[in-house]
Amino acid sequence: MNTSLNPAEFIGFPSSGELRSDAFYQAMVNAVDVGILAVNTSGMVILANRAVRESFGAFQGVHLNDVLPDLWPKVAQRLLGHARNTEISVRGIESNFLVRVSPMLLDQEQVGAVCVFVESTELEEMAKQMEFYQGLTRELDTIIDSSSDGLWICDADANVVRINPASERINNVQAKDVVGRNMRDLINARVFDRSATLEVLRTHGRVNLLQQREGRKLITTAAPVFDSAGRITRVVVSERDITEIDNLQRELEDQEAIRDQYRNQMLEMQQEQQLENQQIIARSPAMLKALRQALKVAKVESTVLILGPSGVGKGLFADLIHKNSERANKPLIKINCGAIPESLIESELFGYDKGAFTGAQTGGKPGYFELADGGILFLDEIAELPLPSQVKLLRFMEDGTIMRLGSTRPREVKVRILAATHRNLEQMVEEGKFRLDLYYRLKVIPIHVPSLKERKECLLPLILHYIEWYAKKHKTSKRLSRAACDTLLGYPFPGNVRELMNLCERLVVMTESEVISLQDLPADVAKGDTSEATAPAQWPESMTLPQVIESTERALLAHAIKSHGCQADLAEALGVSQPTIARKLKRYGLAC
Repeated sequence: MNTSLNPAEFIGFPSSGELRSDAFYQAMVNAVDVGILAVNTSGMVILANRAVRESFGAFQGVHLNDVLPDLWPKVAQRLLGHARNTEISVRGIESNFLVRVSPMLLDQEQVGAVCVFVESTELEEMAKQMEFYQGLTRELDTIIDSSSDGLWICDADANVVRINPASERINNVQAKDVVGRNMRDLINARVFDRSATLEVLRTHGRVNLLQQREGRKLITTAAPVFDSAGRITRVVVSERDITEIDNLQRELEDQEAIRDQYRNQMLEMQQEQQLENQQIIARSPAMLKALRQALKVAKVESTVLILGPSGVGKGLFADLIHKNSERANKPLIKINCGAIPESLIESELFGYDKGAFTGAQTGGKPGYFELADGGILFLDEIAELPLPSQVKLLRFMEDGTIMRLGSTRPREVKVRILAATHRNLEQMVEEGKFRLDLYYRLKVIPIHVPSLKERKECLLPLILHYIEWYAKKHKTSKRLSRAACDTLLGYPFPGNVRELMNLCERLVVMTESEVISLQDLPADVAKGDTSEATAPAQWPESMTLPQVIESTERALLAHAIKSHGCQADLAEALGVSQPTIARKLKRYGLAC
């Protein structure tokens, strides 16, 4: 086999002159960036440029199988005409190459093959990067399509580029029906009522919308995407269906309300149990409200102002607050501000040091504030406190310090203040008899204790309770007759519970027989007050039917007396005889 063929002659060029020079052709193929190698039909290399020689050591006259054994089978197949061209990857000394093999024809006859070597390192890197980005794109597509939140992507002209399946479900649309359309057209077609995309394009900022669509509530958030020049290129809109969340929130609120209701009922039961344990009689709504307020405020450190007429039990409320507070194991000091002489009240409240005044103890004396340190100080009849003492009390309530008379050193004490009065402090403030700033300091939490007139439902249980209580105290047995009980129910008790307690003790002690009758009542009580005699709105459960009937009859007679001046007119109005009226008036202690 001839291995020294002239390439020019092989490919048909003339063999004389400069154009026929081997050096010219070799220089030409060496100038090409890619590697070029040509073989004849036997596989002998007849042409190899510099790139091929340096990378594979292939020279003219060498068989291809000796230098590129991986490439030779492919080239051999091309020489046999099994395919027109092929590509294969081969490894060079420093780089990888992609080789394209093409047949070489002369007058339609295959005379060899040409192999073109292209360095593939960069191409492989690009291919790897492209594969990475393709994988990343697939991951992003999967994430977008699997999101439970709807996603819309629009371009800078508000044209829909893409939506995910969640958006199709939420908006009841198909992607093929909206992708490529403009959001303005979709609004005009009433597909949507508002567009977050258009708001973003208008404001160039993030937009949040709350929308209603076909009975569903959606939260829509749209965000712009900017390029390096600050221009909007995309608008990404996310939609979240909060209908179920809203329904769950309502259910939670309902359950919370039911739980609060149960909690309040349990607290009320606990409070009622506490009241029973402390033998506090409360049947009227006004009294129950005041007691619940007292139990509630007992748990905190707020100042309490207890209001109500004399004799209603304001001191009892102070005891109740103290007993249920965190200071229950600390002292409760009670002071009646009206019972201390004005000249001594400051020394009694704040104490004094030795030599403060003539007659002072040599070692000084602590005041009630120091004695109540850590506990509660109950200032009853606070309206009687002199103005100078009011100033000192105000100073303590502002900074928690007191100063003894004759001392220059302030003392810090931790005392909670409870105050009470039956007087109208607002009117006293207007008259200049009570400081306005102190009034508001005291009136942090006011509690109004109702009078007996405001708690009719409590009257009978209170009477029966104190009759029994004083009977046990004095080791005797007493009970009320029906007429006496009805008369007591009709009495207004201007002295409130204090008067009722004193009256019950008087009846127990002074009545000779076991039954307290109408004749045993004091004259002013037995006379009754017809102006206050009205039928109770609700009779206590402890009363029997005959007792209710008699009480109602007495109330009816007392009411009729107001309109009729004599027994005859009263009998005619009520449809009974005059002797019957006379007998009943005598029985119930009434006069016409």
